[in-house]
Amino acid sequence: MSAIPSLTVILPTYNERDNITPLIERILRAVQTPVQVLVVDDNSPDGTWQSVQAIAAREPRVQLLLRKDERGLTSAIQAGIRAAQTDAVSWMDCDLAMPPESIPLLLQRLAGGADIALGSRYVPGGGDPGHGWMARAFSVTINLFAGLLLGRHVHDYTSGFVAARRAVFDRITLRGDYGEYCIDLLARAQRLGFRVEEAPYVCGARASGESKTGATVADYLRRGWKYVVTVVELATSKED
Repeated sequence: MSAIPSLTVILPTYNERDNITPLIERILRAVQTPVQVLVVDDNSPDGTWQSVQAIAAREPRVQLLLRKDERGLTSAIQAGIRAAQTDAVSWMDCDLAMPPESIPLLLQRLAGGADIALGSRYVPGGGDPGHGWMARAFSVTINLFAGLLLGRHVHDYTSGFVAARRAVFDRITLRGDYGEYCIDLLARAQRLGFRVEEAPYVCGARASGESKTGATVADYLRRGWKYVVTVVELATSKED
């Protein structure tokens, strides 16, 4: 096992004022190795970036990247990857559903030789009690479909809770509109020979604010269609 790598935790935010301060505090308590928290905010009108700015003024491990002319989850994560100066990067949702206390477990996977460590709800020890039956059914169905076409080594293609070595992104640029970026990343990484390992985490409920995923059948069908198209395109493409 190698040394635990230094880490930048990328937090893509839009209107997460009530969640962002406790999330940053929990990350800094949980990660004992060298860590930077980089909040990439898309000019939230609710005061999210001002809260982060106040934290960064007194805590050198916290940085703010404020984007006024660009929006989107995937591009925000990619901007954070470009700005990071550490050996590894990680990212997670900012609604407190993903426990930052699980980040050290992801780092252990990297130290053990993984190139990408994935927080998974669908391996022993993981779970998803924070979502309703419709969201869980949607997630399970998409992941079974992705596993069938892209490989069963990964059980949670739609996780969005990731830690990876910076070298991975010398060869892979994130692409996709929303959660399909994670499917795309994991499939291409495996195809390129990168080692992907999962670690369990239990996904809770959003602490505060409005979900960006949606809550209606129409919302899930709209997202689900994009996920299905992504899986099929990856399965039929010979590109890395």
